[in-house]
Amino acid sequence: MRRRSFLLGIAGLGLSACSTSAPVGPDGLPAQQIYRISAQDGPDIQFRMVDGLNALRQAAGAGPVQLNAQLNAAAATHSRDMSVQNRPWHFGSDGSSPIDRLRRVGYAGQLTGETISETYETELETLAAWMQRPNTRAVLLDPAANDMGFSWFQEANGKIWWTLVLADRTRAGAVAEANPLAIQ
Repeated sequence: MRRRSFLLGIAGLGLSACSTSAPVGPDGLPAQQIYRISAQDGPDIQFRMVDGLNALRQAAGAGPVQLNAQLNAAAATHSRDMSVQNRPWHFGSDGSSPIDRLRRVGYAGQLTGETISETYETELETLAAWMQRPNTRAVLLDPAANDMGFSWFQEANGKIWWTLVLADRTRAGAVAEANPLAIQ
């Protein structure tokens, strides 16, 4: 009997050592783990994003997009620039727009849209968040898009600045002919 109790006690102790408890934050909820990106993760992250986006586009009846190196370069430049400015917005520190960034990298197609984010979330969590907002969802599911650029900049504290650029390689020029409005 003693031996049986002893063995059960040892087994219970061993099993309790196997359990892990998530760190708890000051609000009593599980603390968020920092998503760290290494240089080796880059291609995997980009392919997860293009695969995830294409699955959503297919479900919505839109054609697939493919990664484009020029658009990736434009997205990388803007992600780093947003970090320098410490704010997520579509204009560079030099006043450049998404259209300007496409021109700078020599992209001959037409911009269809850009989505940006300042977060600690993974690329797929960020994609899910973008899909919840009507304006970014419309950019992601635009049937005219067939090229995609996707990149990020991660700060030392783990914050990630994501930029996703979509464009149409079949239409020449950075944007459709503008419909200028008088500024008053």
